[in-house]
Amino acid sequence: MKSFKGRVIAGGNLKGEAVVSRQGLNTLATFQKSALKKSKEVIASDQNNPDVYGKNITGKILCLPQTIGSTTGGLVIQTVCSLKANPSAFLFSEHIDSLAASGIVLAKVWENSDVIAIDLLGKEFLDTVKTGDTVEIKEDGTVTIL
Repeated sequence: MKSFKGRVIAGGNLKGEAVVSRQGLNTLATFQKSALKKSKEVIASDQNNPDVYGKNITGKILCLPQTIGSTTGGLVIQTVCSLKANPSAFLFSEHIDSLAASGIVLAKVWENSDVIAIDLLGKEFLDTVKTGDTVEIKEDGTVTIL
């Protein structure tokens, strides 16, 4: 068991399964197919990200350095949240990027989403957490890998 403390962007308490991307997550490539189909679950469709490609990330705790890709990234996150097909949490090892932050905040305000986002968890967090690990998130930004 190991704990990390990050900065709360969108708080909440949660325990769930981690899906880990060791590289920047391209939101458009990852979420677009599911969003366009108005799917109830997101199967990550970015073929350039072998860490998450083909995995169901709906309801999972997505652990990543930050998101990358086109300027539609925030809208794509907000859209999958509106469909209730989003990851339950985004845990960033680095600073949250502006596109992910905008999408998460819009989802909270416009969609009444309960999505959680914490950043600045550090490189050691991303080096430690593995896909399939159980992760517990606390309102204060404490993240524990169980």
